[in-house]
Amino acid sequence: MTKLVNGFAATRRRFLLAAGATMAAPALLRFPVAWAQSDPFALGVASGDPWPQSVVIWTRLMLGDAGTPPNDRATLRWEVAEDDNFHRIVRRGTVVAEPQWAHAVHVEVDGLQPGRWYSYRFHHGGASSPVGRTRTAPAPGTVPQRLAFAFASCQQYEQGYYAAHRHMAAEDLDLVLFLGDYIYEVSYGREKVRAHEAGTPKTLAEYRRRYALYKSDRDLKASHAACPWIVTWDDHEVANDYASDRSETLMPRDEFLKLRAAAYQAFYEHMPLRAAQRPKGPDMPIYRAMGFGGLANILVLDDRQYRSYHACPKPGRGGSNVVGDECAERVDPARTILGQAQERWLKQQLAATKARWTVVAQQSLVAQLDENEGQGRKFWTESWDGYPAARQRMIDAMAETRAPNPIVVGGDMHTFYAADVKRDYDRPASATVATEFVGGSITSQSLPQARLDAWIRNNPHIHLAEGRVHGYGRTVLTAKGGETVFRSLEDRRKPDSGIRTLARYAVIPGRPGINQA
Repeated sequence: MTKLVNGFAATRRRFLLAAGATMAAPALLRFPVAWAQSDPFALGVASGDPWPQSVVIWTRLMLGDAGTPPNDRATLRWEVAEDDNFHRIVRRGTVVAEPQWAHAVHVEVDGLQPGRWYSYRFHHGGASSPVGRTRTAPAPGTVPQRLAFAFASCQQYEQGYYAAHRHMAAEDLDLVLFLGDYIYEVSYGREKVRAHEAGTPKTLAEYRRRYALYKSDRDLKASHAACPWIVTWDDHEVANDYASDRSETLMPRDEFLKLRAAAYQAFYEHMPLRAAQRPKGPDMPIYRAMGFGGLANILVLDDRQYRSYHACPKPGRGGSNVVGDECAERVDPARTILGQAQERWLKQQLAATKARWTVVAQQSLVAQLDENEGQGRKFWTESWDGYPAARQRMIDAMAETRAPNPIVVGGDMHTFYAADVKRDYDRPASATVATEFVGGSITSQSLPQARLDAWIRNNPHIHLAEGRVHGYGRTVLTAKGGETVFRSLEDRRKPDSGIRTLARYAVIPGRPGINQA
């Protein structure tokens, strides 16, 4: 059945078919990247960072066997239309794909109407890309009927198929918030169902190849083509547990910054980001705000690039550790996870927000998680628990600015969490300031459930910790309220896995914290 949305004849099935989201045999889901070069648009299309009159559309040409020599510039034609048949084209143009950017293009299409859906595509020579579907944000001050977004993270390629993305593509979404670990640089895990084609990337070419492998997956391509994405990163886009300019293995600083520069460039090349996010060497500005009319303000954070080093690491290592109250460094008020400039920016954004909802999109679990199963306390220093003073500053900023109805969404933990963000975790009766949801993982394995269950007994503000299943979260907001549901796969190891609703929570204006639907 064709549904008319703002005059746009959008049959979701048509877009899924165009993006190659029909079910295929597992062999087709893991085709080699070399074969992908026979199709210049083998990595699909994507869109992102929607503004009221503008959106980014993206593709990357896979050149070599498909015409243009791989070291030459290439000219692409692009089109944006009001209909999926391209009878009403509203914007078109050309863009040059440069070899120094892996022939990836980021077209910032301007002059569009606020709050409506469009279709888009690219052409190169005689080849055309799949058709993508995107939308602009509503105009400032207007209150749309709803905002529906998925939030997801952690998609280790070897540990499962991307059935979660197939189901996400079929949802009626306005946006996807992807919260980090889009690729994994490392090979690890139990019960692998497919394999990385090479070892840990160390160069720009190797990071590009890893992204091409991940983006060759047809379900991931379908998810990108179905609606715009807003993305941030975590650690595995570079190296496990890195902090600012220090690696887990204590690589020499200059050597690590060279690695970080390669990883940041590859991330930019493969994501639908604006020119404002283009990296300069090892630096890349990625925290930013996205308005959705008067309904929501989405604040996208970066907790990697500017963080203080991990507190009390293991001897001879950087990276995370599990520590108790004997680690005085952990509670040092000078420590930061966002950096001073981003902290100031976040407080200013919280104070300026006039929308009905404030969505804070970040990488981890903000709520305190005491991991000790007996007496005393234990905290994992990789998450916000490693930076409690910085967490307190963010929570205080939410409370003091009276940011409207804050909802925190996160990833990284490979576990579905639903939690109350408390003003003071040492006083369980203190005020609840925000509602927090962590959306599990697309594929990446979790900790044993028995361990999670034991932890939760010491953390009454955490209402759910479920690591046995994988999937994503979906939130629907209206001016009067909304809900968040956790969507969990039947089996991440099966490309045709079904999905179900694991948990459902009401999101109620003026009532922060977890409310059962």
